Amino acid sequence: MNKLIAVAGFAATVSTLAALPSVAVAQDKAAESPHTFAGNMSLVSEYRFRGLAQTDFRPALQGGFDYSHASGFYLGTWASNISWLSDAGAGSGSSLELDVYGGYRGKVGEFGYDVGLLQYYYPGNFSAWTGAGNPKPNTLEAYVAGSWQMLTVKYSHAVSDLFGTPDSKGSNYLELNGAFDVGAGFGLAAHVGRQKVKNASACTYTDWKLGLTKSFVGLDWGLAYVDTNAKDACYMNYRNKNLGKEALVLSVGKTF
Repeated sequence: MNKLIAVAGFAATVSTLAALPSVAVAQDKAAESPHTFAGNMSLVSEYRFRGLAQTDFRPALQGGFDYSHASGFYLGTWASNISWLSDAGAGSGSSLELDVYGGYRGKVGEFGYDVGLLQYYYPGNFSAWTGAGNPKPNTLEAYVAGSWQMLTVKYSHAVSDLFGTPDSKGSNYLELNGAFDVGAGFGLAAHVGRQKVKNASACTYTDWKLGLTKSFVGLDWGLAYVDTNAKDACYMNYRNKNLGKEALVLSVGKTF
């Protein structure tokens, strides 16, 4: 730069320096991609879905990948080990839940919105399950969510039968979630949800969760109290354990 000053003089230098920021901004904009990729991995003391135990109160390894476009469209997949099908005495060989989802999200002023589809897929042998008159547990849900500041309301509607329950197409799940900064790097997460099961009112229940989150040594930690009022035989496994009983769930994960 000193050589440039010596050769071009003060006026030329001022002109050059004034132009540099705009050139840098233009280059940054040109280099900025509309595509975003992210991944996540976590270990949990047990997998709870809508308050219900999915791994018979045992640990689970979970992870996923997400793609999003600057326009608002996104796609993703997520997986976890499970045991709830065998816990129900269904004779299923499935030990994996694989979710595939896609949708569109955006904002109108201070309000955010999100609409999409989510497919829950369970690879395995379901001959005993379907032979008993049950549909396969694979489930497709459509969802819509709205958010404002720390609060999010989400409604999920079963386009297919719900997780192997006969004649349950049209079941729905309504939930309210809150995420609050409580200082010192801690976050407070609160949740309440209501699962309605069509043509099986005894299986309808409410779940709730309250937890703390914090990033530490490069990892995301969480501890949550989870409970439900699911007391019906719908949620008892073959060892007569209530899959909706209260629990403390510890999690540690990383987003990359």
